Amino acid sequence: MTPSTPSHPLDDALLLQPVAPGVFTGRTTEPYWNMVGPYGGVTAATLLAGVLQHPDRLGDPLSLTVNYAGAVTEGAFTVRATAVRTNRSTQHWWVTLSQNDADGVEQVATTATVITAVRRSTWSSTESPMPRVPAPADCTTIDGLFPVQWVRRYEMRPITGPLPAQWDGSEHDSLTQLWVRDAPARALDFAALAGISDVFFPRIWRRRATRVPIGTISMTVYFHAGAELLAHTGSGYLLAQARAQEFRNGFFDQSAQLWNEAGEMLVTTQQIVYYKE
Repeated sequence: MTPSTPSHPLDDALLLQPVAPGVFTGRTTEPYWNMVGPYGGVTAATLLAGVLQHPDRLGDPLSLTVNYAGAVTEGAFTVRATAVRTNRSTQHWWVTLSQNDADGVEQVATTATVITAVRRSTWSSTESPMPRVPAPADCTTIDGLFPVQWVRRYEMRPITGPLPAQWDGSEHDSLTQLWVRDAPARALDFAALAGISDVFFPRIWRRRATRVPIGTISMTVYFHAGAELLAHTGSGYLLAQARAQEFRNGFFDQSAQLWNEAGEMLVTTQQIVYYKE
């Protein structure tokens, strides 16, 4: 029997076939293509999917750190997920994504560490409440943000801090806020949340109104939501907020937070990004 085609572009992009214990094969897909390779968020989601599909996984994702070591090219790839330490409530994973080069030699393109954990009900609180912003219905959807495929995979409704209207070198703050969800709408899960965590355009473009070349070096996502909260969030919008803290000597950082419409914090995330004059 021929397997059915996944109904959502993200499910198609995350389709991994197990070929050995902890080893999966997949391939890049056009809907999540960026300028010269796959969108970094879908690469992060793919690495996490390797852990999520592993039969030895303990608990749900707590943190994901992705190091973009080299370019991911069009075509097939292999994901390897290895549990390097399992404790009573946490599990530590090492994950790689590799591809064959022009000479047929396998090369690692991206590495990741993942921590999964068994969550227990405890005292909980927040130091970062969701900002007071207009509702998604009161914000206009934008189209054609970038001339790349992956942008069409998200419904974005900016609130503040859009791309500069003019690339004139004028200086602005780096804050951006927007409502976002998968397009077409899709029930939220951990892999999708990892992908959305990378949805922001480069902070330096906002800060300087200058379109310089950039590339994410490393991204970490901290998952504050468990599976029950993700199920409660469903296919609703997420409020995504990002800002930079420092631009220096060819690198800048990015701090971001994502809440659901009920104001519940889902993830916080950090990036370090290369830029070129």
